[in-house]
Amino acid sequence: QVQLVESGGGLVQAGGSLRLSCAASGLTFSSYAMGWFRQAPGKEREFVAGMNRSGGSTYYADSVKGRFTISRDNAKNTLYLQMNSLKPEDTAVYYCAAAVTRQSVVFTSQRSYDYWGQGTQVTVSS
Repeated sequence: QVQLVESGGGLVQAGGSLRLSCAASGLTFSSYAMGWFRQAPGKEREFVAGMNRSGGSTYYADSVKGRFTISRDNAKNTLYLQMNSLKPEDTAVYYCAAAVTRQSVVFTSQRSYDYWGQGTQVTVSS
């Protein structure tokens, strides 16, 4: 059974940092492209960052480019999202997602992802 479990969310002041983790189990982690999405209150879930299977390619939403960094440790079956210079508009529930693929690609569409975590709340106060 595939499980993705996010952690590391919390309350932080604007300008602060948080590091999210996503622990994966029940899958061959290195066979999956991974991504982070978020959903703010009253808004649709949106793409934040994505990474290919090896970790050699990444893609970011314009809203987080230069502030967030996605990374993965295939030996530990874990995906990370380092979030710096946080803004109140970053407040959302953050989800990690896994997409099985044989290609070295980064997926930005939610429809490309096969498995999702339960999410972790990130709240940025002004």
